[in-house]
Amino acid sequence: MNQAWPLTAMGTVCGLFGKTRQAYYEACWREEKVINEQELILQEVKRIRKDLPRVGTDKLYFLLADFFNKNQIKIGRDKLYTLLRAHHLLIKRTKRRAITTNSNHPFYKYPNLVQDFIPLKPNELWVSDITYVLLPHKFAYLSLITDAYSKKIIGWSLQENLQSKGPLEALKMALHHSRRNLDNLIHHSDRGTQYCSHEYIKLLKKHEISISMTRDGDPGENAIAERINGTIKNEFYCRGFISFPLAKESIAKAIHAYNYLRPHASCDYLTPAQAHGKAGILNKRWSRNYSKDYNLLNAI
Repeated sequence: MNQAWPLTAMGTVCGLFGKTRQAYYEACWREEKVINEQELILQEVKRIRKDLPRVGTDKLYFLLADFFNKNQIKIGRDKLYTLLRAHHLLIKRTKRRAITTNSNHPFYKYPNLVQDFIPLKPNELWVSDITYVLLPHKFAYLSLITDAYSKKIIGWSLQENLQSKGPLEALKMALHHSRRNLDNLIHHSDRGTQYCSHEYIKLLKKHEISISMTRDGDPGENAIAERINGTIKNEFYCRGFISFPLAKESIAKAIHAYNYLRPHASCDYLTPAQAHGKAGILNKRWSRNYSKDYNLLNAI
């Protein structure tokens, strides 16, 4: 009699609300199932972010597709956003930035050749830029060369000063890894001293690469390079380090993860390495921002 009482009481309470006891238990089961699924999702998000620490919600939703199918989880992108927000896993906007370009120099400045140019295959347009990285009491400077079609970083160098050595090393790396199919290639950069230097221009001309530069140092004319800078620094926590060797090691890992693991919205959610093997128009998967207070970093 004592054991039957809770069941009887539960039936009475359910009856007061016009529900059956079975409906109550089914609702409890559904709630428990949702909680378990959410815990699985959060664990998988944290696992992905070990390699892609600041990857945004849209890209996470794409990367989680196989995981959802395997675990028979049905969740929309908006609900994923809400779940991440509830657990403080959205990515906050970061502020920028120090100036690394000095275009007040006597070297020749080349015209902008790529204002309306849209590359349709790899090695048609390379974009270059330099960004700073914080070290104790000083800066280091990261030079990147990116293929504008695939968004793959094909050359990079980290140096402790703003001399031409960094951009030259990045260019030599890009040339080494792209020995073939460099016909009609354009190299685009700002009008900084490093890119206008005799040694840098000589190397470009040696490989018959056309030279293009922004007008009046306008960073908007080198937008792809600027965005890649931000992605490496902000999504992969490469803004500051306690030592130069640690910075170099961490940036190398970040660039590898960016090239081979991170889906790119402007490349049909292919990784840059995958897109580098394609040709033709790649679909762009742009999407809206969800909040003024958060930057989901999904337009890069």
